[in-house]
Amino acid sequence: MLRLDKITYRVGARVLLDGADATINTGHRVGLVGRNGTGKTTLLRLISGDIDLDGGHIHLPTRWKVGLTHQEAPSGSQSLLETVLSADKELVALENEALSATDPDRIGEIHARLSDKQAHSAHSRAARILVGLGFDNDAQGRSCSEFSGGWRMRVALASLLFSEPDLLLLDEPTNHLDLEATLWLEGYLKTYPGTIVLVSHDRELLNRAVSEILHLEHSKLTLYQGGYDQFEKTRRERLQLNAKQRARREAQTAHIRQFIERFRYKASKAKQAQSRIKMLSKMEPIPEDRDEASISFNFPEPAFLASPLVTTDDASIGYDDKAVLSNLELRIDSEDRIALLGANGNGKSTLIKLLAGKLQPLAGKINKSKRLRVGYFAQHQAEELDASATPYILMERARPRDSEPQVRAQLGRFGFSQERAETNVGDLSGGEKARLNFALISADKPNILLLDEPTNHLDVDSRQALVHSINAFEGAVIIVSHDPHLIETTADQFWLVEDGKIEPFDGDLDDYRSRLLGKRQSLRGEKPNKEKENGKNQSTVMVDKKEARRQAAAAREALVPLKKEAQQAEAWVKRLERKKAEITKELANPDIYLEGADKEHVIELQMRAAKMERDMEEAERAWLEALDALEKASN
Repeated sequence: MLRLDKITYRVGARVLLDGADATINTGHRVGLVGRNGTGKTTLLRLISGDIDLDGGHIHLPTRWKVGLTHQEAPSGSQSLLETVLSADKELVALENEALSATDPDRIGEIHARLSDKQAHSAHSRAARILVGLGFDNDAQGRSCSEFSGGWRMRVALASLLFSEPDLLLLDEPTNHLDLEATLWLEGYLKTYPGTIVLVSHDRELLNRAVSEILHLEHSKLTLYQGGYDQFEKTRRERLQLNAKQRARREAQTAHIRQFIERFRYKASKAKQAQSRIKMLSKMEPIPEDRDEASISFNFPEPAFLASPLVTTDDASIGYDDKAVLSNLELRIDSEDRIALLGANGNGKSTLIKLLAGKLQPLAGKINKSKRLRVGYFAQHQAEELDASATPYILMERARPRDSEPQVRAQLGRFGFSQERAETNVGDLSGGEKARLNFALISADKPNILLLDEPTNHLDVDSRQALVHSINAFEGAVIIVSHDPHLIETTADQFWLVEDGKIEPFDGDLDDYRSRLLGKRQSLRGEKPNKEKENGKNQSTVMVDKKEARRQAAAAREALVPLKKEAQQAEAWVKRLERKKAEITKELANPDIYLEGADKEHVIELQMRAAKMERDMEEAERAWLEALDALEKASN
C-alpha cells in the first residue's frame, strides 16, 4: 500500500502540505482533487520521488515501480509503436539479452520473465493503446517528429500506460485528448491492474474511473469512498454536521461563561465556577470550515434575434484551397445547444472558425443574421493575452466606450474583484485567464457562444459554474469539448463531424461510446459485442433513444414561438419602463414649474405619464400571459 505519514512541504513561506496523512490500498483507484494551486501536482511529484519532503514520510513497497506523467513530449525518428514499446525498459533489456545469452540457466530465467511480462502480446498491447488514443495503423508507423506537441503528449501517455507501473500517477491526462480518447482512457483505467492516483478536473472521469476521492484542502488530505458525485454529497453532509456541532459547542460555551461570570465571586458557588473554568479550558473549539470563495460566471443576456441565426448553403471550408468539410447544409437557431463530436483533425475547430468569421467558405455560402453578435472562445486564447496588461486594461480596450463602473461590472460577472482586475495577466492562474477570456468574449452581449475546449484550465468547481452559466444563457451555444460532463449537461443536440461532413447524431454519449467501441473492435478485427441492454438489444435501445430525442426536439421547436412572444413582451415592458423613468425624472425637475416656464409642456408630460401607466399595465398583462402560456407548454 501507499502510506503518507504526516508529510509537510513548503514553497517559500507558503505551506502546501502540513502534517498530512493518507493511506491508499494496493490496487485501488483514487482521484486526487482540490482547487487549483493547492498542491496536487506537487503531491504526485513527492510520491514519485522527483522532489523531497520537508517533513514526514512516504512509505511504498520496495518492489513497486512508480510511473508519473511528465510534460516532456517524445521526439526523434523512432516510429510511434517503437517509442511506446521502448518505454518498458525491462522488456527491451530482456529481449536484447535473449538474443545473446548462452548460459542455459540464464536463458530459462529470461524466458520465464518474458512470459510473466506477456512479451508475446507486447506489440498488440502497444498498438491497442495507441489506437485508443487516436493513432490508426498508418500513424503508428510514422516517426514522432512528424506530429505536433499535443499529439506527441498522447504518445507520452501511451508509453506510460504500456509500461504498466505498479503505482500509476496521472496528472491531468486528458489535457491533450479529445472526447474520443478521453472516453477510451476512462474504460482503460477502470480495468488497470495496478494502483492509480489520478489528478483530474474531469467530473465524469472521476465518477467512472476511480472508486475513492482524496481531497487536498487547507494543507490536509481526506479520503472519501466513491466517485466525485458521492464525494461532494458526503463532504456536504460532513460540513453541515460540523456546522451543527460548532453551533452546539458555541451555545454550550456561552452558557458556561455566563455561569462563571454570574457566580465566580459568590462563595457558595465558587467551587462550581472554578470547576466550569477548568471544563472550559479543556473544551477545544470546533474549527470553522473555511471553504474557498465560489467561482462566478455570468453571461449577459443578448438582444432577441429571430431564427435562424446562421445557415450554410452547400458550403465547403478548409485551408489553402483544400476542403476539410464539404457540402454543408446547416442551420443554427437562437435556442440551439449543440455539441460537436468527432476525433481531433476531423474539422470541429474549422467549423467553429467559420461561424466565428475567422474563415470564409471555399465554396458555397454562409448566411448570418445582420445583427448577429458572436462570442468566440478559442483553445489557445489564454496564451495570446497581453501578459503585461491587467484585466481592467484589456476590458477597457475591448469596450472603449464603457464607463469604469461598466468595465468593472463586466469583470465582476466572472469573479474578478477590484484587486484581481488590477493584477498583471502574466501573474494570473490558468483558470483566471480562462475566466478573463469569457469576460472579454461576452462583453458585447453575443447572441451565440462558440466554445472550443473551454474547460482546459478550469477546476471541477469552475467547470460546474460554467455549466450553470451556459444553461442560464439566453442565446445559442456551440461546444467542442473533451469533458463529457459539460457536454451531457449543456447540449441537447449532437453533430457528428467525420469523413469531411457533418450529420446529426441521434443517440446520447452512451451511444457514442458504444459506437467508438465498435469501431475500435473493427480495427482490431474483433466481432462487435452483441450483449443486450435491459432485455432489449442495442439496436432497439438506439431506436428508443432516437425517438426520445426526436420528441424532445419537436417539443423544443413548439416552444420557440412562445419564447419569442414572451421575449418580445418583456422587451416591450423594459422599453416602457425606460420611457416612464425619463418622464418621471423630467416631472421631478423643479425648474419646469417656475414662473415663466412652459406650462403646456408640463401638461403634455403629465398626459404622457398617464398614458404610459396604461401602456405599462397592458404590456405587463401581455407579458404575464405569454409567460403563463410558455410555462403550461413546457410542462
